[in-house]
Amino acid sequence: MSLLVGSLGVLSFILGVIAENKKPASGTPITGKDVVICKYPTDPTVALGYLSFGFLFLSTLFGGLSLFYPYKGKSIPWPALFQSTSFFVFFLIALGSTGLAAVMLLWPTITEHKHLVSNVHYNLETTCPTAKTGLLGGGAFLALDAALFWLVSLMLADNAREDYFDDIKGVDGDALSTEYSADGVVKGSA
Repeated sequence: MSLLVGSLGVLSFILGVIAENKKPASGTPITGKDVVICKYPTDPTVALGYLSFGFLFLSTLFGGLSLFYPYKGKSIPWPALFQSTSFFVFFLIALGSTGLAAVMLLWPTITEHKHLVSNVHYNLETTCPTAKTGLLGGGAFLALDAALFWLVSLMLADNAREDYFDDIKGVDGDALSTEYSADGVVKGSA
């Protein structure tokens, strides 16, 4: 799972950086009668921006699912994972950086898409704008950071899982029993 989360995060990063580099600075205004039509050069910015967001989403989905997936047939209750302070902190950082990366990837992508679709302006002073420069690149770096934080959270979840199973084992390795006899003596433990 870590390889999948990391690979998807790197793909999101690469596509976001390429989208930022391919984005045109502005369109060419063509003045008509009482309108300005903006002609934009063909570029893959919108498609790459949406793909970058898609890979970020998949990286987050697999990262989040891998935290709670039962390994080796053993699952632990999710509150036991959140008892680990370091896991909880990195989980929140991963969620926050994912949300910020999604906003910074989608905002310029949707804005650029809107500029391409709505290219007729009734303001004769328009300069045929494009989306803000730098947001796609920043979102790409945050997507990579989010994937790395999901990987750290996955490692900390493994530690929390080991701690949980170590806590429910006895001193000599036998699992503690929760079966009690009527006189209060635990059955089956050493």
